[in-house]
Amino acid sequence: MLSIHFARHLMVAGLATLLWGAVAAAAHAAEPPLTLKAAVQQGVARAPQLEARAADTAAAREEAARAGQLPDPTLTFGLSNFPVTNPGAFSLRSDGMTARTVGVMQTIPSRAARDAERGLAAAQIDAAEADRTATTQTVQERIADAWIDVWATQQKRTVLATLRSESVLAVQVTQARLRGGEGNATDALAARAEAATLDNRLEAIDADLVAAQAGLQRWLGPSAFDLAEAPDFGQLPVTADHLEERIDQQVPMQAWQAREQVAQAALERARAAKHPDWSVTASYGRRAPGLSDMVMLEVGVSLPLFTRNRQDRGISARQAQWDAVQADHEDARRAQREAVTRAVATWQGWNQQIQRYQDTLLPLDRDRATTALAGYRSGGMLQPWLDARRDEIELRLSYADALAARARLWASLAYLLPSEVTP
Repeated sequence: MLSIHFARHLMVAGLATLLWGAVAAAAHAAEPPLTLKAAVQQGVARAPQLEARAADTAAAREEAARAGQLPDPTLTFGLSNFPVTNPGAFSLRSDGMTARTVGVMQTIPSRAARDAERGLAAAQIDAAEADRTATTQTVQERIADAWIDVWATQQKRTVLATLRSESVLAVQVTQARLRGGEGNATDALAARAEAATLDNRLEAIDADLVAAQAGLQRWLGPSAFDLAEAPDFGQLPVTADHLEERIDQQVPMQAWQAREQVAQAALERARAAKHPDWSVTASYGRRAPGLSDMVMLEVGVSLPLFTRNRQDRGISARQAQWDAVQADHEDARRAQREAVTRAVATWQGWNQQIQRYQDTLLPLDRDRATTALAGYRSGGMLQPWLDARRDEIELRLSYADALAARARLWASLAYLLPSEVTP
């Protein structure tokens, strides 16, 4: 009964493996394999975050188009020289100086103020562009991470699927020895349990693969896809020296440059407040019949005489804000240099570990498991194979995790520089 149940379990697991392969083959036939570069390009083209940042930039440009323009004129209505006491109180005709007036007033800010407003608007455009560039970098890295999640999960499944045939062989050997009177039921049950455990691992990885594919579909849409061969994650598209020499050109730092420009423009606008503004008013006054109408022209100018507690305070505040942005910029520059150095060092460390996995650890564990199974087939104990088997499974999963960690670090470094700066 136990043998029949185990055979059914193996059959179900085998069908699941075949089904997964059939789905992958069908996806592969439907579309060409999806490369990491193509995934990033497709995801960026349809990312709603970038549409939002493009709208922000368009809004900043519209604001800049009206910056520095003269304010709207003011239409004025009035009544001048209207008597309110006797004789002739409250009469429009009793006094020849009484006039009903209509006019236009135009405020003319100083040239310095208008230039400062234009400079601030231009700085805000640069800030919007920097935000859009930073969002593009973030989206690219997130798409790359989603692609790598699928790829890494497939790597885990591949490294474990290669061990399944050995599990089936071990079960067959234990059953054959049991039928021949050389083995025991404990070994047969242990071999079956080991095979079932591996099948559970594979089924869990299949579930992880579906989840990882959902993460990639979040950027590319619900269409089926099969991944192409991964790029060489052991080689950066830009050298470590190139990254460290161009800290200020890296995408996270561009936002700080834009913030400095905005702070500088705000300071210039505060300084411009010390320049006087002008105003011009022209009005037409209509008097009682028989009397001539009158025209009035006035020119006004603001008098920034008491600047100590007004304009000077504003200039000091904007200067302090500009100093603060500069200090924060320098701190961010140091933090970015540290982050890049750490990431490069960690990525190089993963390169060395992965090489050791490939050259030494994986071959040794494979030889150990093969030797232990051969020893059991020759009449030895099963436990050494079980121990070697479990160690090999854990080692292969650790190797797959190392591949994924290196790939994610590669992605974080590969998209630090805008595409026009990357050699």
